[in-house]
Amino acid sequence: MKSFAIPNVLTIAGSDSGGGAGIQADLKAFSALGVYGASVITAVTAQNTHTVSAIHPIPNEVIAAQIDAVLTDIAIHAIKVGMLGSVDIIETVAQALSRYPTIPLVVDPVMISKSGSALLPMNAVAALKQQILPRAYLITPNLPEAAALVGLDEPTTIDGMYALLPKLHELGAKHVLLKGGHLEGDNDAVDLLSDGKHVQAYRAKRINTQNTHGTGCTLSSAITALLAKHLSLDAAVSQAKVYLSESIAAADQLDVGSGHGPLHHFATLWNSTSDVREY
Repeated sequence: MKSFAIPNVLTIAGSDSGGGAGIQADLKAFSALGVYGASVITAVTAQNTHTVSAIHPIPNEVIAAQIDAVLTDIAIHAIKVGMLGSVDIIETVAQALSRYPTIPLVVDPVMISKSGSALLPMNAVAALKQQILPRAYLITPNLPEAAALVGLDEPTTIDGMYALLPKLHELGAKHVLLKGGHLEGDNDAVDLLSDGKHVQAYRAKRINTQNTHGTGCTLSSAITALLAKHLSLDAAVSQAKVYLSESIAAADQLDVGSGHGPLHHFATLWNSTSDVREY
């Protein structure tokens, strides 16, 4: 197989009609960070900056066909998994990916949207824990997701986050990035990266904006892209968080909806005046 300078990465997730999260956010982050993005759509959602008004799951056989179509032809260097949505979809994705065990898997256990809509039924949590998470190189839960995964109360302090890490490792993933953005009363957002023995803390200044739709999708897809570029996990997480902070800081340059708007995924690439180049 030929070796290419630009890595190929795959996202398996739901489609966000508002463009701020899911497949759309993943592909934007992939492009901004210099990798080629392929996609497998697990569900089509009708959503905007306020709410998710409809979810239409893609048929299982079509999801499996998408995965095989990509992976039998394109040399994929890393895979990000986001919204799966149901037990059937989880089983379909797990079975399809079992044929490609050597590709690193980053799993963002999407359960609740920014607007508060449930994206993963509770009866699917057990299937996710049994069939997807043990296969993961990295999982990236936020605090509500982490609490739901292990059946404990949501941490309210950084010490509580540390205490939750061993339970998360029992789910089988090789590494855990526990995101602390939901903690209150701190000027910094703190994330904890653990391999089960050592913990690395990452701090980032909180940015005053309501336009944070898609932050979880973007962080996990950015890490996936950087892992595909052969960065160490520590370097990938560190650089992904810098990219995320830049995208959040520039989010108010966009004018997308009146609720929780999207990040500016191309903030460092686009001119702020949005000049149009003539071809």
